Order: sequence, then C-alpha cells, then structure tokens
Amino acid sequence: MPETHFDEWIARRYRRLWSEAFEPPLLDAATAFLAGLARSGPALEFGIGTGRVAIPLLLQGVPVHGIELSPAMVEELQRQPHGSDIDVTIGDFATTNLNSTFRVVYLLRNTITNLTTQAEQVQCFANAARHLGPGGFFVIENYIPAIRQLPPGETTHVFTATPVHVGIGEYDLANQIETSRHWWTIDGELETFASDHRYVWPSELDLMAAMAGMTLRERWSNWYRAPFTSESRNHISVWQTDT
Repeated sequence: MPETHFDEWIARRYRRLWSEAFEPPLLDAATAFLAGLARSGPALEFGIGTGRVAIPLLLQGVPVHGIELSPAMVEELQRQPHGSDIDVTIGDFATTNLNSTFRVVYLLRNTITNLTTQAEQVQCFANAARHLGPGGFFVIENYIPAIRQLPPGETTHVFTATPVHVGIGEYDLANQIETSRHWWTIDGELETFASDHRYVWPSELDLMAAMAGMTLRERWSNWYRAPFTSESRNHISVWQTDT
C-alpha cells in the first residue's frame, strides 16, 4: 500500500492550510456539479480526506461512500457534523474494490497525481470503471502542469506566495514528477511539507479512460463550467461508461 503524507498534524489543520478549497461559492459549485451527475444515486469519492466535498454532497441527498488511505484524515472527517454518516474504507483508491457500483466516482484536488507512476494512475481508472454501473461517470479535478511558465534551464515554479504560505514546485521533466514544497507560518511557527506528484496531461488521462472503457463527456476549466482552453490552469473532466 502506498505511503500517505497526510498525518494527524495535516489532518487537524487541513482546512486552515488549504483554506481556499473551502470557499463557500467553490464548494457550492462543486457540490451542484456532482449532484447533477449523481441524480441522487450513490457516489464514491476516491481520497475522501476530511469530507470537504462529501459532507455537502451528502446534505444534497446523495449517498456517499469514501476510500481513503490516511486513517488520520478519516478520523478528522468523523469529527465533522454528519461525518459519521459517511462510510469510509481505509485503502488505496487505485486498487481497493468495494464490490459495489455507484452512479458517480470522483477524485478531486489534484489527487490523481498522488499516484506517482503511470501504472498506478492506469489502475485508478480501471478501479473507477469497476465501481460504475452502465452510463456512470468518473470525475477528476486536476491542474495543468506549469511547464510553460518555467524559464529556459529552470526547473522550479512558485505556485503560491502569501504572508503565511509559500509553495514551490520542483519539476523532474525526464520522469514527469513534480515535488511540491510548502512553507507555512502557523501560530508563529514555521512548518514545512513536501510531497511528490506525477503530473499528467488531460490527453493522457483521456487515454487511460479509453483503456478502462470510458469516453470523455465534458471538460471545463473550473466548477463554474468556464470553457477549457489553451490558457486553462486547471480542468474538471467527466468520462462516462457505456450505457
């Protein structure tokens, strides 16, 4: 089973460290998007974490199950109001089989890149397809690699810089790996965090989907359905199994 970087320290501070992911308009848009696909049918979240999206989705009437590698993140989910109403299986979302089918499987916040080999990412798509009934949807939210922003000869990119948080991506172009390094100032103390990610292009994800028997249905730049263009920094992609 892969190693998880999300220990108790991260789990208890997740909302504070990535506060932009909890902005109400963003969560409302993401929840509405997923609920529209689910149509009150059951949903499965790969990498459910602390329930940032799963709990609002549940409150919209969509039954949600989760797969999560980090016990600390699940414990934090269960501390949240309504968190204990969500069943979570501890395991690797690329391979864990629940022997159940769902209307929607979704994987958010760049978490596909936590799988640091192409083989693992291919397994993830196969596992999503395994959990979807006919006409079911697999949704991924992911970033577009910032390769175009690298000056010639450089391999690092500052992706965020605020008074309390600096984030730098270090690109290993030959192996398609980005190491994300974070520095936070929390309660007057400097905290650091680093993790490796296999960055992946939308076209490569489309090929993985095709290998798993799914077809691209739609792709947007964000949850508000802004068109996906050559300038997009992120994408929301939806693939569908055969009906």
